[in-house]
Amino acid sequence: MRSPNPQSFGGMVIGYRWWIVAAWIAGAALVAPGAAHVEERLEVAASVQGSESERVQNLIAERFPGAFPSYAVVVVTGSPAPSTPPGRQLIGELRAILSALPVVSGTLSYLDAPDSAFVGAHGETYMVVGLAPRGRRIDEVLPILRGATTELASRIRTIYPRLEFGWTGEVPLNYDLRKTSAADARDAERRVLPITTVLLVLAFGAIAAALLPVLAGVLAISLALGAAVLLAGFWPLSLLLQNVVVMLGLGLGIDYALLVVGRFREAMLDGLAKEEAARVAASRAGHTITLSAAAVAIAFSALLVVPVNEIRSIAVGGLVVIVVAALLATTLLPALLSLLGKHIDTARVRGRSLGTASGIWRRWGRIVCAHPLTVLVVAGTPLGALAWQTTRLSTELPRGDWLPRGMESSRAVGALSAMGRGGIVNALRVVIQLPKNATWDTPAGWAAVRRAGEIIGRDPRVARVRSLPSVTGMVAPNFDLLSRVPASVREQMASADGRLALIEVLPTEAAGVRGAGELVQDLRASRQSLTGLPGSRTEIGGLPALNVDYEASTIGHLPMVMLLVVVVTLGSLLVGFRSALVAVKAVALNLFSVAVAFGAVVVVFQDGHGIRGLGLDGALGGTFPAIPLIVFAVVFGLSMDYELFLVARIAESKQLGMSDDDAIVEGLARTGGLISSAAAIMIVVFAAFTLGDFVLMKILGFALSVAVLVDATVMRLAVGPALLKLGGRWNWWPGKTYPLVRSLPNIQIHNSQGRLHGPSQSVS
Repeated sequence: MRSPNPQSFGGMVIGYRWWIVAAWIAGAALVAPGAAHVEERLEVAASVQGSESERVQNLIAERFPGAFPSYAVVVVTGSPAPSTPPGRQLIGELRAILSALPVVSGTLSYLDAPDSAFVGAHGETYMVVGLAPRGRRIDEVLPILRGATTELASRIRTIYPRLEFGWTGEVPLNYDLRKTSAADARDAERRVLPITTVLLVLAFGAIAAALLPVLAGVLAISLALGAAVLLAGFWPLSLLLQNVVVMLGLGLGIDYALLVVGRFREAMLDGLAKEEAARVAASRAGHTITLSAAAVAIAFSALLVVPVNEIRSIAVGGLVVIVVAALLATTLLPALLSLLGKHIDTARVRGRSLGTASGIWRRWGRIVCAHPLTVLVVAGTPLGALAWQTTRLSTELPRGDWLPRGMESSRAVGALSAMGRGGIVNALRVVIQLPKNATWDTPAGWAAVRRAGEIIGRDPRVARVRSLPSVTGMVAPNFDLLSRVPASVREQMASADGRLALIEVLPTEAAGVRGAGELVQDLRASRQSLTGLPGSRTEIGGLPALNVDYEASTIGHLPMVMLLVVVVTLGSLLVGFRSALVAVKAVALNLFSVAVAFGAVVVVFQDGHGIRGLGLDGALGGTFPAIPLIVFAVVFGLSMDYELFLVARIAESKQLGMSDDDAIVEGLARTGGLISSAAAIMIVVFAAFTLGDFVLMKILGFALSVAVLVDATVMRLAVGPALLKLGGRWNWWPGKTYPLVRSLPNIQIHNSQGRLHGPSQSVS
């Protein structure tokens, strides 16, 4: 038997194994501690770079000093009505406490405008609080505000035992959603690790062999989160990154380690010494892992073209954890295996283990080769019907109350809705830029602002419009009366140079989130006719506009992302496999797996079939704009794992001189158990996220679970082999050798009849 070239990658890994182990220990000591601070360093706010909503936000911040460019709403329940002396005293004390905080730019409440809109049927009220971060991230402000109201509530609760302060609005909702998402990630990790360990023990038949992949997964997560904290110092990153890192760290980290440990044990069973077996595992599994990691990395890299901070953060998190997981599997694990040797089977719990050819999969391979068309029809028909449901996929925000009920901001939204004032959270902000010859206090400028406000106010989705003409009640500007308007009010609605005017629009309760979004789209479509003044310009911002821009950006970039991923992946597979048909088949099956995942989301979440089993009350009628992008990137990348596991072994067997049928059977026999075990772990990881409270992560976890289940069973173990059988000799055109087996030792393997089969010539 010829030894592998010591200068090969595997040879270098084993040759420098102590240096590699030391380097990983040092790297972990430096980077991993940062993972504990990930929630402190990553942002919770959402933004769409270069969008209209962002421009309006910046204009308000720069030109309207009193308009609260960022604000939160504190809802007060269980207290006297603000129209009573005790109620006014309580609101006055609240205003004094909040106004004294350095992060508050001002407040607006019943004390400033004794309007019935501030009072609910049972005396509840609310206060709008302008936010001034002053060098802090906007999400760092909320704990300060909550601390102040918590202290006030505890101090006077003896007087008002049912008193509650609840913070809501864009900033508190984003903060609570991302924190809930992060908590879901931690809970999922705690649920998954024990189950994963049991599955690995069952797969390997030995506790020691099972613990290595678990260690690899946990280490991948810690290092990736620590690296993300370092990157956050240079590039603002969203906290949603944490969910993706945990998902992929557990899934890919364990899968890659599973492949390496399986190949090592297989080489040990073939009689190789521990160093030789580790070299073979590093060379064989390393090439497969590199191709797989490249495929996943390509998918996540394409997300960087989307100008949404959350999507780009998911891309960064995915890329970091993919690189870390692949490096761990191809360097640290082989080094450790070369030291462990036969101790990898310590604490054996059963005789047969992963890494040996399976008779069940061998028999299944013969069936597929004997009846490929039948397998395709039986396996593909029901999946095709499910994939067809993708044509009905809605990317709108879910309807109804989908916010996690345990969030303070969600409960406060409910209290506002009970008051009929839920539109406060979904307020639109319309900025009118007037031409040079018509400032807001000229007859032409005043008429333009007044006309725009009246047109918007006539829309049935609008509850109230607030502008200078509506506040003053003047049909035309009267300088004497305008001089009596408080400066704070003017600063809220008009710029100092007279060129800009601000109109605040509150949607009705019935309009909801969807209606507010549709209102934004309609106003933007008719913006040219709103003012009736030539040369004026109108822009629409606010939370509903951010939602519209978010959806337009994510869905608008989906075709580009898909094209980039497909083209680059196809090219990398052509290089890796040197086969046109295998590359095209892999990409086609990946796209089909994505369609099946989308179809399942439509049936369960959009239509509501079986949704109660996932902890939701009924059909959502829509998903989220980010779901198609994220699911496509993750599923397309992960689906390549099992394709590479299987086709790499078939290619090896083919190059060792086997016939097409024998190579397919041998590939299934050698990888069927591996793929099943890896998929079971992936499904457990992703399914754990369906148990959380954040609906977006619940949908994502479900979609990925379905995709992996279908991909690892029907697609890779039935449809894929059947297509390879039908492809025959064309499978390996135009290449004549497969680079994976250039430097493998001359190891004999069994063909589908069980006879020993070796290569026709020495493999160097």
